[in-house]
Amino acid sequence: MGELKADVLVLGAGMVGVSAALHLQARGRNVVLIDKHERAGEETSYGNAGLIECASVFPYMFPRDFSQLLKYALNRSPDVHYHLDALPGFLPWMMRYFLNSSPAGALRSAMAALPLIQRSLSEHEALIEEAGVPDLLRRTGWIKLFRAETSLAKGIRELERDRAYGVTGDVLDAAAIAVREPNLSGDFAGAIHWPAPGFIPDPGGLAKAYAALFLRKGGRFIAADARTLVQGDGGWRVAGPNGALVGRDVVVALGPWSDQIFRPLGYDIPLRTKRGYHLHLAPSGNAVLHHPVLDSDRGYLLAPMNRGIRLTTGAEFARRDAPPTPVQIERTLPMARAMFPLGDPIESQPWMGSRPCLPDMLPVISRAPRHKGLWFDFGHQHHGLTLGPVSGRLLADMITGQSPFTDPKAFSVERFG
Repeated sequence: MGELKADVLVLGAGMVGVSAALHLQARGRNVVLIDKHERAGEETSYGNAGLIECASVFPYMFPRDFSQLLKYALNRSPDVHYHLDALPGFLPWMMRYFLNSSPAGALRSAMAALPLIQRSLSEHEALIEEAGVPDLLRRTGWIKLFRAETSLAKGIRELERDRAYGVTGDVLDAAAIAVREPNLSGDFAGAIHWPAPGFIPDPGGLAKAYAALFLRKGGRFIAADARTLVQGDGGWRVAGPNGALVGRDVVVALGPWSDQIFRPLGYDIPLRTKRGYHLHLAPSGNAVLHHPVLDSDRGYLLAPMNRGIRLTTGAEFARRDAPPTPVQIERTLPMARAMFPLGDPIESQPWMGSRPCLPDMLPVISRAPRHKGLWFDFGHQHHGLTLGPVSGRLLADMITGQSPFTDPKAFSVERFG
């Protein structure tokens, strides 16, 4: 068997990896995209809420309200669930997450991510146009519902804070909610409609469309085991089905599985996963959902996907590979049925995926300091769909020696020592 040589091997064909491959290809690099699946977007990139969150300036930080923390500690909350046996491994990471979630830490992370957030939708728009899939982008924005006056007031304060960074939002009363979503039922104190974010009704399909564009432009996509990666005289090698895949550079974009590469190479990066679940259901009768809607006080979101109404959950803290425990679906499904007329489930079992998270809620987009030609592009927490293309641009600028559009220092792996 022979060798297949390229300039760059990209490990992982989720939204982040496919986007990096496209941007490297656009800069003249010969790229091989590698994934354990034969199709792109089969893991975390498939199972999200479908939002290109160009209005989410501040990331999801650790709560500091005692009553909320107590509710989470009792493990009865619909939006957060944990496995008791996973806590010993999670506690050091959660302490770092807590410390980074101070007001100063949250602002620091937000300002670092702001250049990526601001360009996130335009980067997708360019790729969607080039891929020829305009039907996969809806410009509806999304709606955040509040059942309590206190949570509505907090949401309005956060909106006013975010307006300073160019974010727009409309505060809705009960009548305005009914105009935008006439099939919703519930006692809502109010809502905020964020009009700017894009909505993708088939996130996995969008990753596949980008991969198809990559192939049309001469890229190669090969199913192989990224864990076989080794460094050799000619660069980096992965065992392929018909011989070695060899590249001068390699990009680790394996999301929650990136530790399977960086740990054996000696990098101690505090990557953990927040698991999440979704279930598609048919709408009942002629009911229509026009926007993704977040029931913020109850911790679930409904999104009008092509496949059906997707019920998505909050975070589950568990070992990445532990068996699924979809208790959050069980807790939120009756609430969701009371809010919107849902029919039968489309799948027999809920889907489960993992979000790759770092304790400062910023990704690693960086050169590896101790290995020539090794690059990292992972840890995009809840925003892998949002940040995939813009992260790919930043990484491709760095690899090809071009001036990056923003200072990449905040995303360096060396921030962890």
